Amino acid sequence: MTDGDDRPAGAAASGDEQPATVPQDGDGPAGRLPTAPDVHPFVAGGGPSPQPSTRRRWRLWAVLGLVLVLVGCGVPGVLLLGLVRDAAGRPAAGRDDRGTAAERRLGERMAVQLDRQAAALLNGDRAGFLAVAEPAARPALTRRYAALRALRVTAWRPVADGVPAAVDRRPEEWRLTVTVGYCFVVPGCTPSSVELGTRWRVAGDGEPRLTAVEESRATPAGARPWEVSDLTVAVGKRVVVATTPALRAKLPGLLAQAEAAAKVADLYAVAAPPPDRYLVFYAGRAEWQRWYGGGRPKWTAGYAVGVGGGHHDVVLNAQSLSPTGVDDLLRHELTHAASLPDRGYADRSSWWLVEGLAEYAGADGQPVDRYEGLAEARKLVRGGWGGRLDALAPADDAADDRVGGAYGIGYLAVRHLVDRFGEQRVLDFFRAVVHERRPVAEAADEVFGEPWSGLHDDCVAYLRAVAG
Repeated sequence: MTDGDDRPAGAAASGDEQPATVPQDGDGPAGRLPTAPDVHPFVAGGGPSPQPSTRRRWRLWAVLGLVLVLVGCGVPGVLLLGLVRDAAGRPAAGRDDRGTAAERRLGERMAVQLDRQAAALLNGDRAGFLAVAEPAARPALTRRYAALRALRVTAWRPVADGVPAAVDRRPEEWRLTVTVGYCFVVPGCTPSSVELGTRWRVAGDGEPRLTAVEESRATPAGARPWEVSDLTVAVGKRVVVATTPALRAKLPGLLAQAEAAAKVADLYAVAAPPPDRYLVFYAGRAEWQRWYGGGRPKWTAGYAVGVGGGHHDVVLNAQSLSPTGVDDLLRHELTHAASLPDRGYADRSSWWLVEGLAEYAGADGQPVDRYEGLAEARKLVRGGWGGRLDALAPADDAADDRVGGAYGIGYLAVRHLVDRFGEQRVLDFFRAVVHERRPVAEAADEVFGEPWSGLHDDCVAYLRAVAG
């Protein structure tokens, strides 16, 4: 991840690129979408740009937030509409080992309501979407409906997690946890997922009515922007960019930059096709504190977070971005989204490889002597680093120049491997180490045909010659 900034507010996308319009109530089913305009993109990360060290400081958090927190966050491979069925085809909530008979029957009625709401959402029927809720819940649901339609929702699959539970022993009020699989723009995508708490009241006619849908607080993603904010959206061929109405003027320039970055990032999809769409959110001051749980360090300008289904959402901090450096930042962040496994990675010893590849993509073929982190890499090479790539990852509280230097060393190591073996073999090595979690020595023997100990020493000698 790199620091950078959006284009000036009035910047327009090149050629015939236009921000996509926000769907209106009554538009056709989400599965029948108009052809997306030929637009260009933007993606994650950034930091106050005047000083390279500040520019790079945010990267550490973004990467660790993306990578380490994702480990072990599984996502269902198949998400069904309505309640999960057992082998006999009965709703799982109807099995005798799950709640009382009354709770099971109530859960089935709630599932019917959720299915109706899902169908209404996909068909552009706002009235139907709101019909399952009580009046007090409808303003928040109206905002959510509009945001999801603007993002061109193409799948919405609620799955009840268990049976309803009474709220504070009040028989008319209930809570039901629901996991929703969802897709944007692409009808046949592998769904992302979000766990939502829903609250219900049993009306006089015996039918459950939604009284609230709680914000997702599940780690690592927290509340998605479409849960809590009004959104305006631009859709390109490879990237979807969303922000608040107050910042809508930024969308054309950001989308153009993101589409250009996506063309580079697509080349680094390691073990699967590139993402069907990169999804980028541009956060104002309030949204930065709320989207995906907020709480990021002040120096953080952007981050990526896994949301399941092989997707990584990216968030940019509008308050931290500067007019320069955004392009390499976008290439860096989108490369993470394209190259990392869905479950992330847990081994800090491979940090240099993960970040080095993203930095290599961010540099986009520029000469080594023009790499903007070279001075920081030189400072770290000359002191403070023990010469081991597997011990390169900086601590969470590391100084700015230590963080920037670590990124620079990772870049130089990957650059040396690419210069010697070519990009494809380096990607094969990345897949073996990061995706398949094989020992680096084993991966080097298989992919490069040479012992890792010797290759490691060659990398260190190269970067000492360049940056020493």
